[in-house]
Amino acid sequence: MNKLPQPNGPLYLADGGLETTLIFLDGIELPAFSAIEMVSSEEKKLHLSAYFKPYFELAAKHGTGFVLESPTWRSSHGWAEEIGRTEAELEQLSREAVQLMHQLRKDNQSNVQNVIVSGCIGPRGDGYVVDQKMTADEAQAYHGKQISLFVDEAVDCVSALTMTYAEEAIGIARAAKALGVPSIISFTVETDGCLVTGQTLEAVIKEVDEQTGGAPAYYMINCAHPSHFVDKLVGQGDWLNRIGGIRANASRCSHEELDNAEELDIGNPVELAEEYAALLDCLPNLMVLGGCCGTDLRHITAIANQISVSKAA
Repeated sequence: MNKLPQPNGPLYLADGGLETTLIFLDGIELPAFSAIEMVSSEEKKLHLSAYFKPYFELAAKHGTGFVLESPTWRSSHGWAEEIGRTEAELEQLSREAVQLMHQLRKDNQSNVQNVIVSGCIGPRGDGYVVDQKMTADEAQAYHGKQISLFVDEAVDCVSALTMTYAEEAIGIARAAKALGVPSIISFTVETDGCLVTGQTLEAVIKEVDEQTGGAPAYYMINCAHPSHFVDKLVGQGDWLNRIGGIRANASRCSHEELDNAEELDIGNPVELAEEYAALLDCLPNLMVLGGCCGTDLRHITAIANQISVSKAA
């Protein structure tokens, strides 16, 4: 098992917004916004492999590690009907998705030595609203099924992206701990820098740590533009040290605006890269830099270039 990113260690890149790239740039239909579709045929597996190839090249160029997220953000068993699959079919596709990630790591290990294979977990409900709120126990039982599958497939960690409330995050962290796999918890925030529940990042990170014995390896922020939350990352505190990754949106728009948009807003890749560099000053243990909705290779390239320039200066 590869070691996870560590504070004061090498930086890791991640890819951009997989789903928005596939839908808006590549013209591929993803039922229910689920990228698990990309392992449903050999042709689509080849397309997914080609999608990741330039990201590996970018990591090799800049001497970074790479976090390889499986395309399983929306493939937990509760999504089977909406995606148009049986639960058994969805489970098999999820296994094949992780197996493909392992193969991609093997294919690129000569150029990028530090590659993390992460089993990606999404919220049970919508990633922008709390529409199916669970207790922590319910979340542990629900997500434990997918985490168990990931453990069977020997992932290095599980990453829960776009979490909107504390109880679901607590349940995932507990399930991962019980199954013996490291977890990364990533929250999304609204334009005011708070979760949709109104809870602050500081409060939710402290709550999850208190309720799980500090189980998550680290926390992340995803699916929000840096301008939405940078002003919350001020001062000092152990909670700031717990944030290890950013996967921001390209757009400054709100979640509601993005949901209703018919065209992709790619923002300004250079400006986004500059904002990432500023986040490195706010977050002493920031280790993983990737993208979310609207970002693609252009954004991650700009970020990698900006960080390289900043380090050289």
